[in-house]
Amino acid sequence: MLQLEHIESGYGAGQVLFDVSMSVKAGSVVSLMGRNGMGKSTTVKTIMGQLPIMAGRITRFGDSQPDKTPFEIATSGIGLVPEGRQIFAQLTVAENLKTFYQPPDDGQAIHWDFERVLGLFPRLAERRNHAGSLLSGGEQQMLAIGRALMTNPKLLILDEATEGLAPLVRQHIWQCLATLKHDGQSILIIDKNLQAIARLADHHYILDKGRIVWQGNSDSLLSSPELTSRYLGV
Repeated sequence: MLQLEHIESGYGAGQVLFDVSMSVKAGSVVSLMGRNGMGKSTTVKTIMGQLPIMAGRITRFGDSQPDKTPFEIATSGIGLVPEGRQIFAQLTVAENLKTFYQPPDDGQAIHWDFERVLGLFPRLAERRNHAGSLLSGGEQQMLAIGRALMTNPKLLILDEATEGLAPLVRQHIWQCLATLKHDGQSILIIDKNLQAIARLADHHYILDKGRIVWQGNSDSLLSSPELTSRYLGV
């Protein structure tokens, strides 16, 4: 699905990522963790073509063309749930969802459409005619996830999946992500909830000062309190 090889990236002359290598296999859930300011969102923006690659190579679905635009990357099969949600505040829930609909590629097992997204998030069904600006933070996050699913992505990327949300809303979103995993959705997720992300993800990467400093499975992650204390602050 996705492979980063020795990626270096940043903003103008300010380099943020150094020799970052990671991958997401088809049908797997992979997490990218680290404290604030360590380069997680920069990694996502580089994957999505919003930041230039200074060195290294990104391969998306077998394609390693270096000059892909963000639009081309998104329509190739990557659905992004960005940090801060970034929904269209003046559009209704229905308009936010339907505007982003893209038919699935041939061979995709699941076809996401308007009704299927509302089935995953019943609260959005109740609020379908409300403007995005009238939604709670949790409802906006559900909408951001639903909007990404409407593109029928082969890979779903969530940047800060549950940050700032109420506990019950966080629990609901983790349950929905577990459902997506069960259905075979490939996911790259950024979040700070160590226990929840360890239950969901198959493999983890920890980013510190723009470098991958550790990778491994959930058992290894949870059995290393000195690791999480040093790099995650938990």
